[in-house]
Amino acid sequence: MSFMRLVDYLERDAELYPNKIAAICNGESITYKELFSKVLEKSSEFKKGEVVPFRSSQSIDFLITYFAIHKAKAVAAPLEKDIPQSRFDEIASSLSSSSVPEEVADILFTTGTTGKSKGVMISHRTIVSNGENLIEGQLFSHDLLFVINGPMNHIGSLSKIFPVTILGATLYILEGMKDMEKFFESLDYPANKVATFFVPATIRMLLQFSEERLASYKDKIDFIESGAAPLPHSDMLKLCEVLPNTRLYNTYASTETGIISTYNFNDGRCIPGCLGRPMSHSKVIITPDGKISCKGDTLMSGYVNDPQLTATILRDDTIFTSDLGVLDEEGMLHIKGRESDVINVGGFKVAPTEVEDVAMSLPEVKDCICISVEHKITGRALKLLVVIKEGETLNKQRIARFLRERLEAYKVPMLYEQVESVKRTYNGKMDRKYYNNF
Repeated sequence: MSFMRLVDYLERDAELYPNKIAAICNGESITYKELFSKVLEKSSEFKKGEVVPFRSSQSIDFLITYFAIHKAKAVAAPLEKDIPQSRFDEIASSLSSSSVPEEVADILFTTGTTGKSKGVMISHRTIVSNGENLIEGQLFSHDLLFVINGPMNHIGSLSKIFPVTILGATLYILEGMKDMEKFFESLDYPANKVATFFVPATIRMLLQFSEERLASYKDKIDFIESGAAPLPHSDMLKLCEVLPNTRLYNTYASTETGIISTYNFNDGRCIPGCLGRPMSHSKVIITPDGKISCKGDTLMSGYVNDPQLTATILRDDTIFTSDLGVLDEEGMLHIKGRESDVINVGGFKVAPTEVEDVAMSLPEVKDCICISVEHKITGRALKLLVVIKEGETLNKQRIARFLRERLEAYKVPMLYEQVESVKRTYNGKMDRKYYNNF
């Protein structure tokens, strides 16, 4: 293999920065020299070419296992920490008989919110290309402390290991964001610069309950990346206000496409829906029907054991997504929602995210989702399910009037209902399938 794999960068880090802290978790830390030594020791447990399923964990042990599998030239298949044993055994049995191309490093399983969970094959070259895209687009640096708070069996958090390892920076691993105190402890760690990745739901939670405390770190937080789901424009604007000196990124990425583009919305313009210019290893093309397609070295190798499914989205070295988007005159990508999410009402097509984004700027709205329901007169109608902040009340007329002032008439929901919460996946995406028969 003529290029360096991620584990080769780890070996180099152990030589160049042997005593530098590579990772911190639960009060424990490990240097690059110690980490690579443990990786070498554990790599003897794996055989070249075998696919190794293992339970993900927010731990240094995860890093050791992940890199050890790569060192042995085996394939890492990290699964959900709490996956039922029967499902784990089912996946392990399937993978044991899989035919996996030699270049594949990882098999990552999607959440299945848009269909059955799929095993996405990621090559060593893809991993390094994703890491280099992040370094270029978000200015990762050697002296950075990156805080990982999401599950490392999914691309959102796993991908942050890539640039950190390439540069010899430091990871701070958290067990999610339920314990807010532990997150702020990570920001207090003695480092010149700190960065992290949040799903939009976490950003909203921080702005609602810890705004002043977050603002106190405005000179230490180098950047924050958001992805996995649309970030409401009102939250974008608020975050810019709270962290005026911090780069705030909105990123277009998926397990299948890799890390494609990113936009610092704290650029003075804060353009809603903007996802920035494609980075060096990526190219974006908008198809004639308005969908986003991607080319470059960050793409998946395919779905494991499913060449027919692979062929539905990967053709001619191009991933054809179901995301709707446009490229502006500056070459920046703007997303308009997913084709499958678009609601057809009376012949008009409505992107529910547009309705939700406007509604979320109302101060009393904590969360919301726009869905399609049956209507005895129009056949289908838009309905807005709204989570109201504590101490506030639902005023349907006020919300409708607010939306009518900012949206075309056909985009304004006919029906409104207060709910306790909006069904979401682990990474903050709205679980729209849950509301199909609402």
